[in-house]
Amino acid sequence: MIGFIALLAFSWVLLFVFEKQSLLALGLLPVSKRIKQFCVGFGIAALLCVAVQFLEAYLKDADWVLNKEITTTLFVNSFWWDLKSVLTEELIFRGALLYLLIKKIGAGKAVLISAVAFGIYHWFSYGVFGNIMPMIFVFVGTGLMGYAWALAFAKTNSMLLGTGLHLGWNFCYNTLFSKGPLGAMVFISKGGYELADWPSLLNFLSGLILVPVLVLLYIKFGVRKETDQHNPVSP
Repeated sequence: MIGFIALLAFSWVLLFVFEKQSLLALGLLPVSKRIKQFCVGFGIAALLCVAVQFLEAYLKDADWVLNKEITTTLFVNSFWWDLKSVLTEELIFRGALLYLLIKKIGAGKAVLISAVAFGIYHWFSYGVFGNIMPMIFVFVGTGLMGYAWALAFAKTNSMLLGTGLHLGWNFCYNTLFSKGPLGAMVFISKGGYELADWPSLLNFLSGLILVPVLVLLYIKFGVRKETDQHNPVSP
């Protein structure tokens, strides 16, 4: 928590020193619009995650069953872990630094830089650095998603849509379907067999490539570019 507060303070310093702005420059207002964008993003990502998990269960001939050992404390702690990790990543990759880059070099280049940095970061967070093929797949998948979320910032002048998309995916993936580092949570996979050949490839590509592409298409064609005369961001 101390680290997150320090990151907020650092973001404020950057915005104030270079643009004489506060954290409100990251698109926290108007509240009602931003909450709506967050909820829409959360819902879209959650639905995509559910679809991918049920596709995996279908391919493996497995079932998702309720974990009888789940408790309210475990659920809350897992959600809190998801929330902290998402907010941290959003502030680093799609917060003050992205805002300043858009101001200085334009949205196109800034969004691309943010996406590349996000992809490289996941080489280390996923522990694949040094393994060429996993590095390529992780870079493409997370880079595409990072590009989509950064584009959401550029089009809405706000972190909230991208944060909702990010949290919607992470919460469902980690907390609902127990795929995260915290272990068994709400639902656990029961039965089935290990995938091989084309079903394995289909399952892999659906989550790592198809989902980011669908999110990117939604943001590119389904989200209107906002203009804010008090806080303009170059298209």
